[in-house]
Amino acid sequence: MALRAPALEQTPFTVPHFRAWASELELDNGQPWIVDDYFESFLEDYFAGIPECWLIVPEGNGKTTALGGLGVYLLEFRRGAWIPWAASSRDQAEIGYRQAEGFILRSPRLRAMFKCLEGYRRIRNKLNGNRMQIFAADDATGDGVIPSDSFIDELHRHKSLALYRTWSGKSEKRQGQLATISIAGEPYSEFELTRERIREETPVVERRPGYVHCRSKLIALHEYAVPDDSDVTDMATVKLANPSPRITQDTLAAKFATPTMTLPHWRRFRCNQATRSEASAITDAEWEAWKSDEEIPAGEPVDVGLDVAWKLDTTAAVPLWVPEPQKRLLGPATILTPPRDGSSLHPDRVKDGLRAIHERNPINVVVMDTSRAEDLAAWISDDLGVLVVDRAQQNPDHAADYDSMMAAFRNGWLHHTGDPGLSRHALNAVARELPGGRIRFDRPSSGRLAQQERRVIDALTGAGMVHRWATENLEDEPETEPWVVVR
Repeated sequence: MALRAPALEQTPFTVPHFRAWASELELDNGQPWIVDDYFESFLEDYFAGIPECWLIVPEGNGKTTALGGLGVYLLEFRRGAWIPWAASSRDQAEIGYRQAEGFILRSPRLRAMFKCLEGYRRIRNKLNGNRMQIFAADDATGDGVIPSDSFIDELHRHKSLALYRTWSGKSEKRQGQLATISIAGEPYSEFELTRERIREETPVVERRPGYVHCRSKLIALHEYAVPDDSDVTDMATVKLANPSPRITQDTLAAKFATPTMTLPHWRRFRCNQATRSEASAITDAEWEAWKSDEEIPAGEPVDVGLDVAWKLDTTAAVPLWVPEPQKRLLGPATILTPPRDGSSLHPDRVKDGLRAIHERNPINVVVMDTSRAEDLAAWISDDLGVLVVDRAQQNPDHAADYDSMMAAFRNGWLHHTGDPGLSRHALNAVARELPGGRIRFDRPSSGRLAQQERRVIDALTGAGMVHRWATENLEDEPETEPWVVVR
């Protein structure tokens, strides 16, 4: 059969056209690919030309396979298609490539039309030159693209939304589009804060149990999730958030009953709820319960906990207001991220951050480990006129901070304002048992710089330091660990 390029200008780019085109394709199990209704709903927005389209669906619903099919479709019919596809990791990138490649290799017509370059994870249409390149998000290849369409897979796993923002800007040059598929992320992550902002700021066009559809001229969101106040062990409720017909209440119940399943994993991967691991020192529910609607009034004096780092960890300054012994409020954290390119955070950025706090709320005391920041401590004392308390960061100190803070939270004496930075650091922390049975806040284990933002707990460390200092002095109790006033 002779092949010829299709009449691109007459291609309708409609869901019926896509459905008819997809009817010739096979899945890797030999069954015909029947496009799920939920993905067709997503395509309605994509084919309408909305620049950014988000599809948030629990794992196992076939979203990567569907995106692979969409990519092949665009390579056949989109004029001048150039599609970069970023996955969160090399393994995830391989899955995306295999799904698109599989559709091609199992179709004689498409196999004759396309060339699949496995080693490069690249697919090219031999008739019109259209191409798709799949790579891991940490590859340094995101800047040099001017795409017609961009695909971002599992955005919740990306270390930041930097690549998303880059491709969104690049797409404007060709009036291109960006498709994002993902499951839920971790609370207070950049992904989850953005997801929440889309829900709040984009008009809702449809809402039903387990599903919300938001759409504007600029962005569309299709989100399938069990509401936070619903029973995640009720399989009928969970099924509403899993739109694939291949997932049933029975298959969900069987999955839930497996010995290796944990509730946090279930909530995140099957219910699409933003969830931390069970190793977290502070749970999502606890942190939310400890949130106050009150803010630290401007002009009220505060104490500040300052945890200083220069190269990998962040520097964090956390104000604490204690108007009375049983009323203590942690304010918004000032968090400064170093370049992480081998150079150090500039001290002037720390000084500017402390000045900003001091101008709004006069600082009485800064509690910090001066061994890593002697010059900064001298500046705080000499230029700001603020008392500096030197606090070594050894395990006994951290354990005392943990005991003091958790007791105050659980007694209802200590609250926080819901600041995203402090919240993110607090929920990053795990509880580590020390010799002798005491507990301290610690960072999750990870050696990868790419995961550094998921490891940092510096704002929580600063909060713990200043809380123990302030409350021990307020209550005039004997100090279990020595505090040394250096200025």
